[in-house]
Amino acid sequence: AMFGYMNSINIPMVMEDTTALLAYADTQKAANTQIVGTVGYCMSGRYAINAATHFPDRVKAAASIYGTHLATDQPDSPHLAGQKTRAELYFACAETDIYAPQEIIDKVTEGVKGANAEVEVYPDTHHGFAFPKRPVYHRDAAERHWERLLALYRRNLKK
Repeated sequence: AMFGYMNSINIPMVMEDTTALLAYADTQKAANTQIVGTVGYCMSGRYAINAATHFPDRVKAAASIYGTHLATDQPDSPHLAGQKTRAELYFACAETDIYAPQEIIDKVTEGVKGANAEVEVYPDTHHGFAFPKRPVYHRDAAERHWERLLALYRRNLKK
């Protein structure tokens, strides 16, 4: 069932929803929608990265944590995002991940060369390492990913 739901949406659909979310945030006094950070885990990693290409004047930092579908043959493939945005991008990858094996990580690394981006492989980890309720939870890697994500936001999301 999970894969059916995952496959029923795509980047254009999620960017349409993101447009609506940003429009709603624009109506909120407490929100500063000109300085946006995004983060996605697993299937939503590709959407967080693509938000930086679709909303380049707003999204200043985007992170994918053990994202999936990071290097495809589509023009909106996340591995091409570094050439389409000024946002700082961060890809946290598990060392062992059937959804993002080393050859995909290599394509992402190559694709973001020269961009304001980092691809980091977390040693001794598996897909899902940041969630405490999962059998593959890796405490040190989970803590490191929070440190990296918060540092990314501190660098880029200042008023």
